[in-house]
Amino acid sequence: MTTMVALHSTEAGPAVGGCRMKPYAQIGDAITDVLRLSKAMTQKCEAAGIPHGGAKSVIVADRELTPERRRAVLLDHADLINEFGGAYRAGPDVGTGPADMLVLRELTPHAYCLPEEHGGTGSSSGPTARGVLAALKAAARHTFGTPDLTGRKVVISGFGSVGELIARGLDGADITVSDLDESRRTDEFGWVHPDEAYEVKADVLVPAAVGGVLSPETVARLDVRLVVGPANNQLTDDGVAALLEERGIVWVPDHVASAGGVIYTLAREDDGVDHETALKRVDGIEATVERLLARQRDDSRTSVPVVNMGI
Repeated sequence: MTTMVALHSTEAGPAVGGCRMKPYAQIGDAITDVLRLSKAMTQKCEAAGIPHGGAKSVIVADRELTPERRRAVLLDHADLINEFGGAYRAGPDVGTGPADMLVLRELTPHAYCLPEEHGGTGSSSGPTARGVLAALKAAARHTFGTPDLTGRKVVISGFGSVGELIARGLDGADITVSDLDESRRTDEFGWVHPDEAYEVKADVLVPAAVGGVLSPETVARLDVRLVVGPANNQLTDDGVAALLEERGIVWVPDHVASAGGVIYTLAREDDGVDHETALKRVDGIEATVERLLARQRDDSRTSVPVVNMGI
């Protein structure tokens, strides 16, 4: 097992970012992933007006983990987090959850999102999905003239905890979902194989699984008008944003659309605000996206500006 932390920036304050646990084909893939994710966290915090920098950590799961082995690996990771002296503060990410944060907390105070019964805020999936729904309202208003997606075709690529909450929050939309895990298939929504999700003719595409899904080849196959989703690092490179604009596809940057989880967690655990106040901060993503898209339209820029959410 290999564990690593990428600390991108502490200029605005201590760096925050999730602890990801998953297999990688090669160790170089894990390094590339953790570096890109740490930079995205800096962008996310800056856009959200949060006084933190960005970081990310990765545990390379190169074998099946028994509960005992998983616990031992997490404790090793806690030791690594402590070496940063508070400059890096971890939360859950792909492959980890509140129970894992509780294990980290045994050896380090620098872990967020413990289970609620242990005084933490628990899973950040709900606030993350709420933030995406707020972003979708603003982006739909900009693209279709109304925030209401009733009757519009929406494809959600990735039907995990966040993707499912987004689907259930889009009342009245014609929803198709996809996921590598066939056991998540449900009769409530249409279903396509993940390889087909980016070719379905639809109004909206919601990338809600892994990153690196929007490449020049993928963009050439898209038949949608709007892309908004929580998947991190959606673009294979920055030039893809220009390709989306050339095709007339509105794209909301993932570091803006997916910020609900970190906004909520830090509001509750750092600022000490109550649940409803924290959710209002998450809902501020709608206004942020409105400003961002208006600025893009007015300035006719192909690059994506970082806009402070002002919350």
